[in-house]
Amino acid sequence: MTTSTTPRLDPRLLRMGLVLGSAPVLAGIDATAVGIALGDMAAGFQASLADVQWVATGYLLGIALVMPVSGWVSERFGARRTWLAAVGLFTLGSVLCGLAWSLPSLLAFRTLQAVGGGLMNPVGQIIVAKAAGPAVIGRLMSLLSAPVTFAPVLGPILGGVLVENAGWRWIFFLNLPICLVALPLAARLVPADGDTRRGDRFDVLGLALLSPGLAAVVYGLTAVDGGGLSPAGTTALAAGAALIGWYVLHALRKKTPPLIDVRLFARRGFAVAAATSFVAGASLYSSMVLLPLYYQQIHHADDLQVGLLLVPQALGAAAGALVAGTQADRRGFRVVVTAGIVLALAGTVPFALGALPGWLLSLALFVRGAGLGAVMGPTMGAAYASVETDQTARAASAVNVLNRIGGSVGTAVLTMVLLGQDTAPEAAYGTTFWWAIALSAVAIVPALLFPRPRR
Repeated sequence: MTTSTTPRLDPRLLRMGLVLGSAPVLAGIDATAVGIALGDMAAGFQASLADVQWVATGYLLGIALVMPVSGWVSERFGARRTWLAAVGLFTLGSVLCGLAWSLPSLLAFRTLQAVGGGLMNPVGQIIVAKAAGPAVIGRLMSLLSAPVTFAPVLGPILGGVLVENAGWRWIFFLNLPICLVALPLAARLVPADGDTRRGDRFDVLGLALLSPGLAAVVYGLTAVDGGGLSPAGTTALAAGAALIGWYVLHALRKKTPPLIDVRLFARRGFAVAAATSFVAGASLYSSMVLLPLYYQQIHHADDLQVGLLLVPQALGAAAGALVAGTQADRRGFRVVVTAGIVLALAGTVPFALGALPGWLLSLALFVRGAGLGAVMGPTMGAAYASVETDQTARAASAVNVLNRIGGSVGTAVLTMVLLGQDTAPEAAYGTTFWWAIALSAVAIVPALLFPRPRR
């Protein structure tokens, strides 16, 4: 029931948000489906898996390179124009990937696709946050995060079906009709851009420091060798950290707005939301790797079965997001996000306890998903509610970058823990899930620091 403290969502705003949220869902499906097809790509191009894996890793690096500029680009050219161009690039890159004639051409087209994919989500959030305002931002972000939770589930299912029946190229062709529908709908539903900040010079030094720094960190965290980082990964991680540190000093000294305004972290609400987003990203993205491996190696499930076994987590995330949105606007972000973290922890514990019935693990996944769904949307909403409207673009860049870096950190930590154990697989996974629980528990600290809602 609608009350004075929970105003109704404008139907037009909701429709606009759903259209803007459709493209990131496609990008998520694409990213997870490609993993299923790497073996077929290697066979088709007569290449090694070590070379073909760059189809997946290169995409992540491309996103890390382009995401920091999303705020400036949306301010300079307008968020609406930028989002439409990003979807256009993603669509073009998808088609060209499907038509690739060699592995180098596929990697080049995958980079083009990553440029569009890296801009779609933060720029879409900028548009939604500006249109919604602080009164309903928590609810709207939660509603829009619900479909995104299905991407890790639909990706392996669709990937398995398409690879088996039509070939790996159709993973990319699948994006075409949906993007061609989203583009005209967005052109009609998204309001025209207002005044753009054409006086701001592009932060060339900031880009030269931040984008390579982030890419080096992401690469370093993916270069796992046995129970630790490879020498190349360690070097890349150190270089990336140095570049990011240099960028922070540069951003603090810069008089005009930098790519990512680190002064935003002086605001308590934004700093807490960004920290929570980082840890939540670590928990969410690492589970995308750990849970499928667990079902494959312990329960001997194939790719299609893994996707079906993960459906309860997606359903739980959708349910959690729908409930959390209204509650976040009514009760405040602290209560909802903290409750979500507790649910995510409770849903992970059964996987650390050893052999349990399948139905109990499915129930645990639903609870875990509900917790993650209650964290992601309200956290993004809290970040945007804590800044002024003209700071939304730079805030989107910062919070999305931290979310992705958190995902890389979480995935690297759990992968090193899993590979570094010389025990039976069941024990190794049990220990790794306890690490996952500890990783998620860290998020309680910033969540408890969210400002109390104003009455």
